[in-house]
Amino acid sequence: MIARWIDWCARNRFLVFTGTLLLVLAGIWALRRIPLDALPDISDVEVIIHTPWMGEPPSIIEDQVTYPIVTTLLAAPHVKAVRAQTMFGDSYVFVVFEDGTDLYWARSRVLEYMQQIQGRLPEGVHPVIGPDATGAGWIYEYVLVDHSHQRSLADLRGLQDWYLRYQLATVPGVAEVATIGGFVRQYQVNVDPDKLRAYGIPLSTVIEKVRASTNEVGGRLLEMGGAEYMIRGLGYLRSLSDLETVPVTTKNGTAVLIRDLGTVTFGPDIREGVAEWQGQGETVGGIIVMRDGMNALTVINGVKQKLEEIKPSLPTGVEVVAGYDRSGLIHASIETLQRDLLEEAVIVSIVIVVFLFHFRSALIPILTLPIAVIAAFIPMYYLNVSSNIMSLGGLALAIGVLVDAAIVMVENGYRQLSEHQARESAPLSEPQRQRILLDSAKQVGPAIFFSLVIIVVSFLPVFLLEAQEGRMFRPLAWTKTLAVGFSSVLAITLVPVLMILFIRGRLRPESRNPLSRLTQAIYLPVLRLCLRFRKTTLILNLIFLVVTLPLALKIGSQFMPPLFEGSALYMPSALPGISVGQASQLLQEQDRIIRTFPEVETVFGTIGRSDSATDNAPLDMYDTTIMLKPRTEWRPGMTYEKLIQEMDSKLQFPGLSNTWTMPVENRLDMELTGIKTPLGMKIQGPTLDGIQRVAAQLQQVLTSLPDVRSIFAERVSQGFYINVEVNRAEAARYGLTVADVQQVVTSGIGGEMVTENIEGRERYPVNVRYSRDFRDNVEELRRVLIATPTGTQIPIAEVAKISFSRGPSMIRDEDGALTGYVYIDLNTKDYGGFVTSANNLFRQKLKLPPGYTYKWSGEYEFELRAKERLQLILPVVFCVIFLLLYMVFHSIAEAAVLIFPTIYALTGGLILQRLLGYNFSVAVWVGYIALFGIAVETGVVMVVYLHEALDHRLASGVPLRHEDIEAAVIEGAVSGSGQSS
Repeated sequence: MIARWIDWCARNRFLVFTGTLLLVLAGIWALRRIPLDALPDISDVEVIIHTPWMGEPPSIIEDQVTYPIVTTLLAAPHVKAVRAQTMFGDSYVFVVFEDGTDLYWARSRVLEYMQQIQGRLPEGVHPVIGPDATGAGWIYEYVLVDHSHQRSLADLRGLQDWYLRYQLATVPGVAEVATIGGFVRQYQVNVDPDKLRAYGIPLSTVIEKVRASTNEVGGRLLEMGGAEYMIRGLGYLRSLSDLETVPVTTKNGTAVLIRDLGTVTFGPDIREGVAEWQGQGETVGGIIVMRDGMNALTVINGVKQKLEEIKPSLPTGVEVVAGYDRSGLIHASIETLQRDLLEEAVIVSIVIVVFLFHFRSALIPILTLPIAVIAAFIPMYYLNVSSNIMSLGGLALAIGVLVDAAIVMVENGYRQLSEHQARESAPLSEPQRQRILLDSAKQVGPAIFFSLVIIVVSFLPVFLLEAQEGRMFRPLAWTKTLAVGFSSVLAITLVPVLMILFIRGRLRPESRNPLSRLTQAIYLPVLRLCLRFRKTTLILNLIFLVVTLPLALKIGSQFMPPLFEGSALYMPSALPGISVGQASQLLQEQDRIIRTFPEVETVFGTIGRSDSATDNAPLDMYDTTIMLKPRTEWRPGMTYEKLIQEMDSKLQFPGLSNTWTMPVENRLDMELTGIKTPLGMKIQGPTLDGIQRVAAQLQQVLTSLPDVRSIFAERVSQGFYINVEVNRAEAARYGLTVADVQQVVTSGIGGEMVTENIEGRERYPVNVRYSRDFRDNVEELRRVLIATPTGTQIPIAEVAKISFSRGPSMIRDEDGALTGYVYIDLNTKDYGGFVTSANNLFRQKLKLPPGYTYKWSGEYEFELRAKERLQLILPVVFCVIFLLLYMVFHSIAEAAVLIFPTIYALTGGLILQRLLGYNFSVAVWVGYIALFGIAVETGVVMVVYLHEALDHRLASGVPLRHEDIEAAVIEGAVSGSGQSS
């Protein structure tokens, strides 16, 4: 069939060239429209449910909000896992769906199941679905810098919340613009409980009056003088004095106003996050979250363009500067691969010209190379494969293979035509020339086509990888396979036509090629020596295998080699309970130290979380993004690893445990496993106290290992609580219920957001609670007043016990089970070797209580899954390759011989790995899989020429002697080695 196809193409050259031109044009069209990013998005299909409940501690939110949501969503279709995190004032539930689930289908299912529990949640609690984004969606972060120093953090926060974020949200591809840092301005009514008691006014009355003090209404229409007038009742607060003059009640005909009962001021809401810039002090930051499936570079450019457009409208002295910009990483990654692809193409072209030693013949594979590469972008576009470091890496991996078929076909045609010219004294006619070239193409065409099919089949394990490793390497597998596929089609369509056009004239015999003569002069003596001492050669090869293969046991393992992102992320963790003020001081000091390093461009530090559902960082977690200068501006001899070590040594603060990673890596790690470090542990058990004790034991054991740079076990039950426990019997004596007492705790002590004031486009909350002097210590809390049904007011200590205790600072769930995390930062990238050593140590020194378990998590989890998958798939693929080889050569012996070179290819790779210090990783195994296919292809070419040389001797009709067979082997091996080189 392939032979007939080659003949048809030779007869229809115009159609072949037209089809090739259309293919190239379509490829260029697709190339310009394919999304660009640094890495493929390996995030799970995940839906985040964020439930804010201001002022409530984790234990209450966990019981009343998080746990009902988690247990409901466990039964949703195609749900793979449900993780949850509860902290002060917030609940986050992460619903992870199976691979292949459509994100918007998943979001609709979550909304459907959330409807089932609306009635079970506390009043006023409203869960919201997070943006349609993934863990890799944080593509740009910016900072508001006030050079005039005339605006407060509340002013900058208002500018960000009510102007900037809405402008940037209009950029196509932006799913959310989040805010971190600054102060959220609120109207604060601070009531004096002594004055309330003097006037006999309960706090609930004040709250009701404040709530009724700011609103506007409509009164339909009034027609006057032939015109319609719309009626409205104005009533929004326009100043603090408007709120101060709100009447609460009357005494002796005189109104009692809010100002008679306390003070009214502007103040900040409870802070969940802090932002700091360059060690210069606090500021306000913004985070651009990209919608799933969008072009990251296009979205970033759109954001930058929008910022330029609104720059003139910003207040004088206020500037928006980038704190993190992924476009630099994208450009650097793509430019590096484009440069490497171009260098590879040039090197391959030079090698082709030198080895073929005939420029017109060399043009054939040189021309087919870019055509196959460009054509591969067409299916990439329709398969939604973005242009990133992995997909372009697949093209780089395929460059050498793409020209193999064309080189073999061209060289065979050149050799046979030159041999006919040498044998025939008369010049060959045009039909004879074409027939010789087409016969030579048909001779090697089927074998070459099948060898390329084998290369494609050998890459099946990459397609069959699952989860994160599958999403990481599938783009590479697609591009390599598509390029090789187009190359194989071009080899039996375009290449024969180009051979007819370009291989003409008087050809120099192959024996006169100086490079061929040099390689034969080196290769022939070695080949003859091996054929003479066949047994010795086999024994030496077996010894080499026995000596080399054990190297695999001495090489470490990891999920993926780290990608240098041009930035670093410093993420120390503090003990629970640290105050915002203390944390902010530490953050500024850290950023100031980091800024002193000459390799650092900018430092953007944050504590806690933004107002995005994609950000679930607790207040004890620091997150400092360090943008680095280009490597050319670094100190001589400085490497990224040395720089991190220097920074780590200068950033040793008591109570902080350092962790170093990179922005994209960290976002993916946290989204995929919840662990912020590449390696970590998850402990599950029935109680938080027990989980914390087990985590502390694990931390103590692991600290003794030399590869540990830092380790931090979450203190899941080390939060500080002040408990107000109602004495039901005493409360009943005064006619009070538990709810009556708790209302004072919520409103009087905690403060209640009673309403919201509208100021043009801006909205600010109004808070009512007791003045700080009456609630800033436990003794004052005991004197907080409660109004009884009789109108008298009594101290809360009369009906409740106030005490200190420890409790959960943060609660984690995984599939409904309580969970604690241990973060491990290592000096080594050999995660597999570290885990093996740690497990041995655990068996000796650790004894878990009944009901408690631990498991390794982070990137190691992906590595383990990929390893198990490859162990299952690789043998199956080798069997398929063996069957294909048998179909080509109809010989079990030859098929087995052709499989054997893959083992030798593995040994060479092991030696190089050992010398370069590379660990085993999914990337390394993908490289080996590609190598196996090339090794088999090289063997196929060699066997084809061995058959040709032997067939020539059989055609003479003379019985073959051992010397004839050996001569045929030498002739075929020399021809085959020339082709495979």
